[in-house]
Amino acid sequence: MAFKLHIDALSPHKSTLHLEGRLDALTFGEFDREADKVLQQMESGSTLVLDLSLLEYISSAGLRSIAKARKLMRARDGQTLLLNPQVQVRKVFDIVKAVPIKEIFQSMHELDTYLDQIQRKMLGEDME
Repeated sequence: MAFKLHIDALSPHKSTLHLEGRLDALTFGEFDREADKVLQQMESGSTLVLDLSLLEYISSAGLRSIAKARKLMRARDGQTLLLNPQVQVRKVFDIVKAVPIKEIFQSMHELDTYLDQIQRKMLGEDME
């Protein structure tokens, strides 16, 4: 299967990229080009969400591309969060310890709850 990238909710504060197919040595360049266009539009302190629900395979080249995006986001005091990884893709991240477990979410609801908690904390609101 080929690789497809869909860009959703593009904004300077939070953007979501939906990855589909295989992110490997043949397809990482396409991801890098498209992700760079999105990253250039994002502001300091923003959030990049990578939805991996349709990503069936990731190689070391794909891992490097995701690490590159994470590094660029960190340089802007932002964060990169992974959403809905399939079991085989999550296993690759677990094995290589490429992404901290606290940055991987199993559902959009789980991600939204996390983002809500972060915003409340920043505003000093009571978390109860």
